[in-house]
Amino acid sequence: MALFFDAEWFDARLGERGLSRGVLAAAAAMSAADLALAFKDQRELSAGEVAAFAELLGVEAGEVASRAGVSTPLPGQSGADTRIAALERRVAALEAEVARLRGG
Repeated sequence: MALFFDAEWFDARLGERGLSRGVLAAAAAMSAADLALAFKDQRELSAGEVAAFAELLGVEAGEVASRAGVSTPLPGQSGADTRIAALERRVAALEAEVARLRGG
């Protein structure tokens, strides 16, 4: 599994289908800015976004989740897995804020 968002993999899948990142964002009801954050590994995908990406790219949701990062929830996840994923997103957001404050 990927530890971080695998932008090259997503771009390759989009290229194979003749699609752009804009189409990917629209399919997942995301703004271009939100998609850009995901591609820079600064925003996690929701379960719905994972499902939308998978449908558009013609791959399993688990593959999208794996390529988007290990803490990305799969569609239908609930309970402890969802709470852990939420905590991991909060930690990632805090780490990003610390890096921003340090100028990195």
